[in-house]
Amino acid sequence: AGYSWKVAPAWTLAGDIKKINYSKVAAVGNNSSCLLGFGGATSCRLGDNNGGGFGWEDVTVYKIGVSYQQSQNLTLRAGYSYNKQPIPESQTLFNLLAPAVTTDHLTVGATWTLANKGELTLAYMHAFDNQVDGSGSIPAGFGGGNANLKMYQDSFGVAYGMKF
Repeated sequence: AGYSWKVAPAWTLAGDIKKINYSKVAAVGNNSSCLLGFGGATSCRLGDNNGGGFGWEDVTVYKIGVSYQQSQNLTLRAGYSYNKQPIPESQTLFNLLAPAVTTDHLTVGATWTLANKGELTLAYMHAFDNQVDGSGSIPAGFGGGNANLKMYQDSFGVAYGMKF
């Protein structure tokens, strides 16, 4: 669900609430127990209905953004999103492959309309540092203990578009 509200001629405020059902995708939502030798499974293929996965929990993402039409040729944007990180403490070992534990994201960007009706867009995203400490996440057969996950992300994008 989302909204967009033109609060002034040059300003637009937008928001979004999105539910991501990781539990509905076996390779993502199933836990990693059988992949790591827990549970006595004789057959455990990643993504099978009863197979292994990353053990991610469903999340709700909340987003808010603002757009400012600085001139006819320049639009500036900024946004923020938040979600609960999806990885339980018991599932951190297999998630060393995909440590998606960031929860807070900040974005900024701009679009310039060029003389040839093309558009040049620049964007930057920063996902702030977050950590999940494992709890019993390494099986005894692998030495036991806990795998801890920590991540932050930075992304920069450039796009060119043409209007017809």
